[in-house]
Amino acid sequence: MPGARELAAARQPGEATSWIASDSTDLPRRSIRADGPWIVGDTVVRALFREVTAYRLADGAELWSPTLPTPVCEAPEHTTPDGRIVVVLATGTARRGARCDRFRMIGLRTGKAGWAKELLRADPTPDTPVLLVHTAISGDTLAVAEGTGAAAYRVGDGVRLFGVPAEEPGRCRPDQVAGGSRLLVGSLCATGADRRRSHSGLRELDPRTGAVGGRHRTPAGRSVERVASVDPVVYTSVDNDRLTDDWRIVAPGPRGEVRRTIDPRPQGFEHCVHSGIDAGLQPCPGIVVGHGLVHVGGTDRAGAYDLASGKLLRGIRTHDGRTLTPVGFRAAPGTIVYESATPSRPGRTFVLDGGGAGGEEVLLRHPAAAAGAEYGTGAGRVLRVGGRVVATPAHVSGDDARRQPRMVSFAPGPD
Repeated sequence: MPGARELAAARQPGEATSWIASDSTDLPRRSIRADGPWIVGDTVVRALFREVTAYRLADGAELWSPTLPTPVCEAPEHTTPDGRIVVVLATGTARRGARCDRFRMIGLRTGKAGWAKELLRADPTPDTPVLLVHTAISGDTLAVAEGTGAAAYRVGDGVRLFGVPAEEPGRCRPDQVAGGSRLLVGSLCATGADRRRSHSGLRELDPRTGAVGGRHRTPAGRSVERVASVDPVVYTSVDNDRLTDDWRIVAPGPRGEVRRTIDPRPQGFEHCVHSGIDAGLQPCPGIVVGHGLVHVGGTDRAGAYDLASGKLLRGIRTHDGRTLTPVGFRAAPGTIVYESATPSRPGRTFVLDGGGAGGEEVLLRHPAAAAGAEYGTGAGRVLRVGGRVVATPAHVSGDDARRQPRMVSFAPGPD
């Protein structure tokens, strides 16, 4: 992969500036989940296997990268306001047999580790280790769902704040969480083995006290799959049998009623840019909510739906198999879209404003010299901060013959 000097020397007039973060750390020969990225001040941070690494946004220079005792199993989508996070670690390095039941708090401004503790089940009766968890941070509260229940902890010191009770005991159990400016807890409400009668619930909780601020439930036969926004609440739902072959975008109202349901399938949009299922409530790549719109992406297309009417207001379609990922919006109408690279052609960042293909405003023309590395990210996660775009893979291969960049970034450059 080209380094900073090679990229600078190869940059053509009108192209964005760029940097590529690579890493020679030896990984197991399998697909490794990557968590983050998180933007903290002037750095961007990722967690991969046994490392949490910070890069300077301006030039991609590695600032710190502490090694963890065991691999990261899971990490929240958001940090605390002051840049702290809690990662969940495995009990060992083996792919099979390891449990995910260790907390480790890390300050992402410095890379310094804080408290560490073992996680036991939210329901203290079965005092057994946890195999699978989902976590979220809202304010200074870490919410943890681990299959039999959910609980909340203070990020600052790891003290347990409250448990999340089951509703309709014996039928509904808290199983997933979503964070950010609000804290949401999802529940699976099963009626025996009949998936057609099962449904999901969402509760908004006060992250300091656990008080319930609102409730919503899906119809029987459907489940909450991903939360695209917590304020306003917008989520995707899937059919319990057909899964993402039958998905919708749902916006609940203030009393838990369904305010709007949007079916993006007739326009060819894929669920959360083909990111799969059962990976927690967050993130939902490719869906961004703002200014009363739901911005949706996918292979060859992107568009924006009006939440009030459910109508598609604008859209674009290409024909070369690239992934189009909405990454933001402008008040004067416009969806900011990241278009992925091919092995030989770079991507770009542009504004979709209703003018159709060919009339869009290009914000960043990504450099040709970085096309190979950009393609290697697979457009797994894409963030926009200020005028800069950061693209990272959702999984990294441990096969040395398939080396992938850890991160690629683009920003406006001099003419």
